[in-house]
Amino acid sequence: MLAQFVLFDGFDPLDVIAPFEVLGAGGTLTGGALAVELVSAAGARDVPSGIPPISLRANGKLDPGRADIVVVPGAMGRMPTDEDDHRDDTVLSVLTRALDTELSALLKESVDRPGLTVASVCGGSLLLGFAGLLAGRPATTHPLGMAALGQTGAHVVHARVVDDGDMIHGGAVTSGLDVGLYLLERELGPRVAHAVEQLISHERRGTVWRNTGAAPVPA
Repeated sequence: MLAQFVLFDGFDPLDVIAPFEVLGAGGTLTGGALAVELVSAAGARDVPSGIPPISLRANGKLDPGRADIVVVPGAMGRMPTDEDDHRDDTVLSVLTRALDTELSALLKESVDRPGLTVASVCGGSLLLGFAGLLAGRPATTHPLGMAALGQTGAHVVHARVVDDGDMIHGGAVTSGLDVGLYLLERELGPRVAHAVEQLISHERRGTVWRNTGAAPVPA
């Protein structure tokens, strides 16, 4: 099984590193049942994050034909206001620039391929939403991005992790740990997830939201 982590200029490094370490540990504890790669839409290159001078090396190109899991991070930047939303250092500006590359088509190919799971962390769901891939689908993101997520046509869920079958979304930045552990539990089983949970000394928070079971009656 292969998990590819998408890098683009201005990505939030913690959105990548947290689930990368979790899934990588899961692969190690299963003797290589899960491999992890850092990739970009342009192929191998050094990709600057949104926190200079941190950058990560993409070792290849995002390849939905090879990947079983594609993890999409959010961006680092300011949230726009009515007064300065034209500035190019906001999260939304960084995400928009990322979609002006081949990444937009590769994300659509990833979502469309049967058997592939696309997971997002924090603003990664906004990237998918801006690409037109979340219309009518449940998703979550950073609390400051909920309004923007709703404007993409997504069904906004205020949960730390949302499981929509072939898509899994995490909320704010540290939810990448929870997304990674949940992916391990779902794909490799609870014993592997529990072992990694102990290794990194982190317990997942909150209930994973799924569109199943009885619906609560409004108070």
